[in-house]
Amino acid sequence: MKKFPFYKQPDTKDCGPTCLRIVSKYYGKSISLQQIRALSETTREGSSLLGLSDAAENLGFRSLGVQVDFKTFVEEVPFPCIVHWNKNHFVVVYKVDKNNKIYISDPSYGLITYTQDEFIKFWIGENANETTEEGIVLILETTPAFFQTEFDNEESKASFSFLSRYLFKYKSLVIQLAVGLLAGSLLSLVFPFLTQSIVDVGIQNQDINFIYLVLLAQIMLFLGRMGIETIRSWILLHLSARINISIISDFFIKLMKLPISFFDTRMTGDIMQRINDHHRIEQLLTSSSLNTLFSLVNLIIFSIVLLLYDYRLFIVYLVGAAAYIGWITFFLKKRKELDYKRFSQVSQEQSKVIELINGMQEIKMHNAEKQKRWDWEFLQVKLFKIRIKSLSLEQWQSVGGNFINQMKDILVSFLSAKLVLSGNLTLGMMLSVQYIIGQLNSPLLQLIDFIKQTQDAKISLERLGEIHDKEDEERKDEQYAMEIPQKDIEITDMSFRYIGSDVPVFENLNLTIPYQKTTAIVGASGSGKTTLLKLLMKFYEPDNGDIKIGNTALKNISPRFWRDHCGVVMQEGYVFNDTIANNIGVGEDHIDKKKLRRAVEIANIKDFVESLPLSYNTKIGNEGVGVSGGQKQRLFIARAVYKSPEYILFDEATSALDANNEKVIMENLEQFFRGKTAVVIAHRLSTVKHADKIIVLDKGKVVEEGSHAELVDLRGEYYRLVRNQLELGN
Repeated sequence: MKKFPFYKQPDTKDCGPTCLRIVSKYYGKSISLQQIRALSETTREGSSLLGLSDAAENLGFRSLGVQVDFKTFVEEVPFPCIVHWNKNHFVVVYKVDKNNKIYISDPSYGLITYTQDEFIKFWIGENANETTEEGIVLILETTPAFFQTEFDNEESKASFSFLSRYLFKYKSLVIQLAVGLLAGSLLSLVFPFLTQSIVDVGIQNQDINFIYLVLLAQIMLFLGRMGIETIRSWILLHLSARINISIISDFFIKLMKLPISFFDTRMTGDIMQRINDHHRIEQLLTSSSLNTLFSLVNLIIFSIVLLLYDYRLFIVYLVGAAAYIGWITFFLKKRKELDYKRFSQVSQEQSKVIELINGMQEIKMHNAEKQKRWDWEFLQVKLFKIRIKSLSLEQWQSVGGNFINQMKDILVSFLSAKLVLSGNLTLGMMLSVQYIIGQLNSPLLQLIDFIKQTQDAKISLERLGEIHDKEDEERKDEQYAMEIPQKDIEITDMSFRYIGSDVPVFENLNLTIPYQKTTAIVGASGSGKTTLLKLLMKFYEPDNGDIKIGNTALKNISPRFWRDHCGVVMQEGYVFNDTIANNIGVGEDHIDKKKLRRAVEIANIKDFVESLPLSYNTKIGNEGVGVSGGQKQRLFIARAVYKSPEYILFDEATSALDANNEKVIMENLEQFFRGKTAVVIAHRLSTVKHADKIIVLDKGKVVEEGSHAELVDLRGEYYRLVRNQLELGN
């Protein structure tokens, strides 16, 4: 029977698209994960069942999402199908045998089997009833369209050939290492012959001078080998460090060229995982591959010597080695399966411990100590059972492996002794054979480990390839306009929807932001104000319609060039672990002191900064002086002002400030805004009432626009939003 396909999910939230890829492969179509992810609109929360269903329909499947009990699932659901697993994951079920053993292709692990009880626990829930309680299934059937459509299956750019360019960069170091490896192997080869000559020549002829000579040769060879090893280690260290820096530097260069939308659909942990992937690849490229190469050279050389001594000894060794490798690999799959189950259980146990610590107040309040401890102990019992199984398996693997190795060595010793008695081998040769067998045992394990590391590196390469295959935010083939017209910003029939959301933020939005005027945008939470600012910053592209400055479309202006001319304060600004000066002049090689002082004066943060012992050189952020929410906002305003921009975009820039600070800053900004195009989002009346134009948004549509006085007289949506503040003012 053909083995059911499996693909490893590159990210924690890629299980849904990967399941669809596995099912497509089962039906004979190789489809790139990128294409399925785009169709299913996978976000950092993962894929919804509806998203997977839509993607499946687009690929040419007929799909149906249902809730069924276990009995119906086994008897009526066609396989393979996708099931919702453990309330946060998707897996493919491809077979249920007559003993109700369920066969699963799990994108986070591999091919795995579960008993009926285990399956129900993960699919429906703990202690679920198999006939009354139901689990979620996505049924998939192919249509002719699936087989007729040509799918995108581009191989990732990051393959092993892609990595070889890093080695070619340091060709001379690689050649030196190869020479060192060969020299080390040749020196090792001399040792068994020296051992043989001591017995066959020195002892047999009772020639003490010859023995002294051989002893001296062994010491010299040992020192020579030690010297080569030391030099090789130093070269390897330099090579590893350089390759590691090159790979990670290229990764960060690429990462920083990607659009913000990429980071919106990725969890921080997934990006960090890719950095760990670089370490894994660097290790494979350098230490693992070179050590394995050294072991392989030794394996080949000593195998040839053993074969030259006597082919029967070589056959015994070969059979023993094959049996040993077979025994070790036989247990690998089962151990991997147990490791996966243990990992899942450990994850639950850690979550439970965090819950116990964080929820201690509630636990004590309700006298629930005993119940919560029992919950934790119940998980510990499960973990203990898995550990017992794992230990038992490990013992079997270890005992069996050692038994095969020892039997192989005993048989070689016995056969060597027999060959000495029959005159086919000398006693010196027999001792030499023992040395060779000792040298041949360790490379076998290294080769097995190297194969596993290569498979892991292949998965890592796929993950990296996905980043390197992404299109840059600033496309190289695009001819961008390098001049910004001195005109109004016009938004015409613009529609926009976030990936993974069914509800559009804007539909056919039309508005004008006048040139060198201050425009305030107000509206209830969720009306699209912040999204509008992000679209103006080119963090996202509209789905339909245009944003134009005069006759130039914003999409035709280079993102970097446009942002150089914009001073922005977002709600979720970030304070770097750096000095105050460097936090204000972000991206500047040399801070302009005059601009810095002007920025802190306008942001009304000068007194606070200059009261600190190191003034502008005081380190702030997680590793420095803590700053309050209001101080952060003033810092962000100073950061925007420092750039002396032509366009200013503020999103709730003063929401955390007290009334006095806000009054001073708004008066300073009023002066600063003159001759600049400013867009200010705010809820406070004091921030928006002096704007030249106020636009009121509601559910992604412009419902009112005009000056403060005009909109108050209108007594519409704007009046409703600021009525309480007007009454307080009166």
